[in-house]
Amino acid sequence: MAEFLSQFENFGLRSAIDIIVVAVVFYQFYMLIKRTRAVQLVKGVMVLVAVSLLARYFQLTSISWLLSKLLEMFVIAIPVVFQPELRKALEQLGRGRFLTRHPSTPGLDTLEQVVEELVRCTQVLSKNRIGALIVLERKTGIQDFVETGIKIDGMVSSEFLVNIFIPNTPLHDGAVIIRQDRVAAAGCFLPLSENPNIKKDLGTRHRAAIGLTEITDSLVLVVSEETGAISIGIDGALTRFTDDKTLRELLLQELDVKSVSSSVIPFWRW
Repeated sequence: MAEFLSQFENFGLRSAIDIIVVAVVFYQFYMLIKRTRAVQLVKGVMVLVAVSLLARYFQLTSISWLLSKLLEMFVIAIPVVFQPELRKALEQLGRGRFLTRHPSTPGLDTLEQVVEELVRCTQVLSKNRIGALIVLERKTGIQDFVETGIKIDGMVSSEFLVNIFIPNTPLHDGAVIIRQDRVAAAGCFLPLSENPNIKKDLGTRHRAAIGLTEITDSLVLVVSEETGAISIGIDGALTRFTDDKTLRELLLQELDVKSVSSSVIPFWRW
């Protein structure tokens, strides 16, 4: 501790600049991985480090040795796992765009409006038997899937979403991904579920909805082109044949809109 405190004896402007630069770099890197599944790995590594420190403090030799070996493996694995994020960071640094502003969290009224627009949209699509696949990003980032489609960054409105899924239009085939109160991308490709117990009457859209919710905490709305039935995928399972009232209540409940405070509790948490 004395050695640590001695580092601050000559603390000056140069040291302050050094700390600020390091903090900014770490913050920008975190914002790069925030929208991807890699952030979950970071949390796991932080937990392992914390447990390792506690094990050393309480002199738990076996646990300390095991965790130290795991952390040594992560030193090799992390550059491989974070290769897309590291590449993106270097590209932004080369373009001079590393220091960028990041979107703020939408308020309660905005999120309730998003739910209303989604309910209106699915009702129109259902009535006209137009197939659709709409993803709502939550805690787990799905930037990898956003990048498989066409980036849009448009406001969420029922008219806009209906227009996207009109047959034979450029973006109708694929999923729309909604991030906070914005349409992030359209025409996105989602992973299909490999669960052998899925009913045979479920098509590709439903399998994609199940597949994505098996590996993330996203919500996925599906409108069947054959029957017009509305389904919602949550945690690898489908709730099928929902009406507008049930859909609205389910979305408000799963998105936890009622507990949102625009100034205290963010809705799309990291």
